[in-house]
Amino acid sequence: MTRRFTRSFTQQEPIPAEAIDAAVAVLQSGRLHRYNLAAGETGEVASLEAEYRDWQGSAYCLALTSGGQALQIALRACGVAPGDAVLTNGFTLAPVPGAIQAVGAQSVLVEIDENLRLDLDDLGRKITQSGARTMLLSHMRGHLCDMERLMSICDAAGVAVIEDCAHTMGASWNGKRSGNFGKVACFSTQTYKHLNSGEGGFLTTDDPDLAARATILSGSYMLYERHGAGPAREEFDRPRYEMPNCSARMDALRAAILRPQLATLDANIERWNTRYDAVERALKPHNRIATIAVPAEEVHVGSSIQFRLPDFTADQCRAVIAAAAGRGVELKWFGAREPVGFTSSHHSWRYMKQQDLPETDRIMATLFDMRLPLSFSEADCTLIGELIGEAVSEVGQ
Repeated sequence: MTRRFTRSFTQQEPIPAEAIDAAVAVLQSGRLHRYNLAAGETGEVASLEAEYRDWQGSAYCLALTSGGQALQIALRACGVAPGDAVLTNGFTLAPVPGAIQAVGAQSVLVEIDENLRLDLDDLGRKITQSGARTMLLSHMRGHLCDMERLMSICDAAGVAVIEDCAHTMGASWNGKRSGNFGKVACFSTQTYKHLNSGEGGFLTTDDPDLAARATILSGSYMLYERHGAGPAREEFDRPRYEMPNCSARMDALRAAILRPQLATLDANIERWNTRYDAVERALKPHNRIATIAVPAEEVHVGSSIQFRLPDFTADQCRAVIAAAAGRGVELKWFGAREPVGFTSSHHSWRYMKQQDLPETDRIMATLFDMRLPLSFSEADCTLIGELIGEAVSEVGQ
């Protein structure tokens, strides 16, 4: 009899009781807008900005409506203009090239390697070919490339780096937090990320001018003093006449939900990595399964796991999806011709110029992905890994 997993891959842990209490207090006050404060009140959003700034180790933090809006605001604040070339990963999720398109710029896609990290040799070639002066670097699925080498390449070429840290909140490279390498970083608090407010995001930077520009873009109504982690007021004197209002402010309700979660994030990172390790241990004995190497320099956050089946055909990959589903395991496959859920590839982004990425296409053709919610136990994750192995063996025998 085939074993079966019976739990949901999209069920998150409950919002903590203290976060619910804080949310109720905001609702009872009626003051949900971040700038609608009582006399002497700091407010939930400003408090969250200060707390996240300190946790991240950045100089400034801005709370926003989504990670996608953080990407767009970062691009605009960095001076990206319509028609500009912007480098980004050939393997990422649609909001990344979508943000580039939304500001009128043109994506220049860079190849990845077999461990899903940016191919830094191809990055050098694409910088030279495109003349791009901005890079939107996606730490896709939590995998950090060699950040010292990347920054050396980009600094030498005068390329400003915006880090998309939607999947790497709390990760680090050689002891330095993801998001603290480039000019600005963007984070997401969408339900399936490391903090859960349904939708939401942060922008962090050490550049006071960029922080001021981003704050005005978010729709600050010149209420700069009501921010918890912003630059000095004089930094706004020039950019307030140059930046449009994009109305992307986080509200007090979401901030109230997030603050207690931030206090437990470090402990939850350890819990995610325990679950990741359990699945990986179960996958590694299978000689048809290629797991993703994590360099010694990287501390990752294992909220999802990826693996490849390098010698499988497209039909076999589809059969693995079905065999895993029959065992209750929900896998995503990045090799499908048509986008399914979040698994789109660069071929699906038809709003941008199509580009030739043979290595990325080869790698994605047999690439699988799976969420690891904290609602799963370590034993659940061991079972899931074993069931994936059974599905692969069934199809590949």
